[in-house]
Amino acid sequence: MIKFNLLVLSFFFSLVVGAQNKPLAIKKLVIVSSYQQYQASVKSNPDNELIEIKKAIPTVKLDIRYATRNNFMRQVMYKQARAFARKPVVEALKKIQKELSKKGYGLKIFDAYRPYAITVEFYKKASDKNFVANPANGSKHNRGCAVDLTLIDLKTGKELTMPTPYDSFSAAAAAKYKDVSLEARKNRDLLIAVMAKYQMNVLENEWWHYDFSNWRTYDLMDIPFEKL
Repeated sequence: MIKFNLLVLSFFFSLVVGAQNKPLAIKKLVIVSSYQQYQASVKSNPDNELIEIKKAIPTVKLDIRYATRNNFMRQVMYKQARAFARKPVVEALKKIQKELSKKGYGLKIFDAYRPYAITVEFYKKASDKNFVANPANGSKHNRGCAVDLTLIDLKTGKELTMPTPYDSFSAAAAAKYKDVSLEARKNRDLLIAVMAKYQMNVLENEWWHYDFSNWRTYDLMDIPFEKL
């Protein structure tokens, strides 16, 4: 009887270990990589359109770092220095730019829609994975629902003081980091508040990154700028 019980326990243990070692099922991502597929999605829902931000809001300033070597990758990632976002995101940015202009400020955009293939490259080479999206989930940038930006003085075109430079991997890049100058905190908090007013919410560890509140309704995209 004791021998039988030991056999049962041994069999049960082998099942548990086997279950623990069994690879977890990975959900397959849906990524729109065909321009025709993208066009069909826009036809069914105009909000799916990726609109070129500079054309829609001429007063916005662009500094597309990933079209240069001035970025954390130290290499050119985009063939064109352009910025796109879904229609509702651009409409929100229009309102934000208008409100900021009353204070003499405006937006400078570093990045917006990002093709999925670029996110894969970022993840491979980033020294700190906490500051880049995991390709297993995709990025809100890939959905055309995230924008990296800062504030500028409209008269001078110069950036306002912020806690860190764009794409800093330091702790001070966090949206609520306290040990910063009063000027930097004031500017950062103004940007966060104005963006939130129009459903663009700051990312916890990056004061420059803002996600559209309704991002979940948009597909991941992998269409390069030159095809848009």
